[in-house]
Amino acid sequence: MQTSPNENLHRGLKERHIQLIALGGAIGVGLFLGSSTAIQTAGPALMLSYFIGGLAIFIVMRALGELAVEYPVAGSFSTYAYEFIGPLPGYITGWTYWFMWIVTCMAEITAAGIYMTYWYPGTPQWAWALAALVIMTIVNMIAVGAFGEFEFWFALIKVVTIIAMIILGCGMIFFGFFNNGVAIGISNLYAHGGFFAKGFSGPVLALVMVAFAYLGIELIGVTAGEAQNPEKTIPSAIDKVLWRILIFYVGALFVILCLYPWNEIDPTKGSPFVMTFSKVGIPAAAGIINFVVLTAALSSCNSGIYSTGRMLYNLALQKKAPAMFAKISNRGVPATAIIVSACFLLIGVALNYVVPAEVFVYVTSVATTGAIWVWGIVLLAQIKYRKSLSPGQRERIKYKTPLWPMASYLTLAFFALVVVMMAFSEGTRVALYVAPVWFGGVIVSYYLQGFHKNLDGPSTNI
Repeated sequence: MQTSPNENLHRGLKERHIQLIALGGAIGVGLFLGSSTAIQTAGPALMLSYFIGGLAIFIVMRALGELAVEYPVAGSFSTYAYEFIGPLPGYITGWTYWFMWIVTCMAEITAAGIYMTYWYPGTPQWAWALAALVIMTIVNMIAVGAFGEFEFWFALIKVVTIIAMIILGCGMIFFGFFNNGVAIGISNLYAHGGFFAKGFSGPVLALVMVAFAYLGIELIGVTAGEAQNPEKTIPSAIDKVLWRILIFYVGALFVILCLYPWNEIDPTKGSPFVMTFSKVGIPAAAGIINFVVLTAALSSCNSGIYSTGRMLYNLALQKKAPAMFAKISNRGVPATAIIVSACFLLIGVALNYVVPAEVFVYVTSVATTGAIWVWGIVLLAQIKYRKSLSPGQRERIKYKTPLWPMASYLTLAFFALVVVMMAFSEGTRVALYVAPVWFGGVIVSYYLQGFHKNLDGPSTNI
């Protein structure tokens, strides 16, 4: 593969960074904070929703990995869409991924504000959201290695906490630890209306929040342009995604739903993770877990600022964004792109001031729409890529998507179902109003700027 001389990002992400970025992307606020709302929607069958959603995301990641190993470029989604589908899809995908992370970061700084008011209940939520934004922007301005280190330790905190919760929870469930030796058992999974307490429609309706929980896992593809050894590190990280999903999502939910009747988990009372550790009887447990979920929010915000900066950088290389976004600082980061993206995130701070109660549901729904577009584009680009190869070339692919093409088509159908489900909830329906406006605006800007007349392609040549 040839790269443009303008592509000067520093390959400062080591294998341990990529591994933990992949893991951190799979564990976010969608699990820590959003799971309580999803539990109320689906009941115990939410575990099934996460499992099926996890399988779909695994296929997306394998498709992304297949492309990223062959063509490790920064802002990969936009480049793949341009090369294998067309100029307009490439333009839409680049700006949509940027928009998706802008909105996602709004959710993350909102969550950070909510968690900080746990310790400082008299302080405004918006002030903490602003503080989180400023700190994470500074981290991203230092160097890509700083981003990698922060993400490494943030992810490690999340991993250790979830593993500890699963171990302690299973001790209570099966052996009666911290419960006077009386095993709690798994009766809460079926004693309050059954496993499908909300019917079969419940877990289907919950798919929107499930999809948001997995948002960010595709960050592995963005890091490809700055990975020291993408052919080794990217497949290694992706291959571990499925079992991580099973352990961290399904395993954690199993513990929570066994310890508490699903209908007693109140979304207005914070994270169910805090409830679970409080049940162990450690006085400081709630504060400790609140700190952990705060780091989860900061982690996603950190990743979001990283992603938006790289996507603007890639769009500038393609001449689909102002040239100033292609400038690299002395530290090897796209500083202008990062700062401008952070400025847009101030909208999230304003929303925390205007509608602090509703902002999380609104922005997560809109972000999920963007994520589904990007995931769908990854699958379509990989399908088109495969079809462009001869049988011999297909055999030489270094990292293949399993069960191709059937798995890819089934996953696309799954994402279509998630979009349909958005129409059935007032909180998520707002995304269906925003999406046409966003996509329509991007398409209009493409033609108004005359990009359809100049099809030279991205500066990063495949």
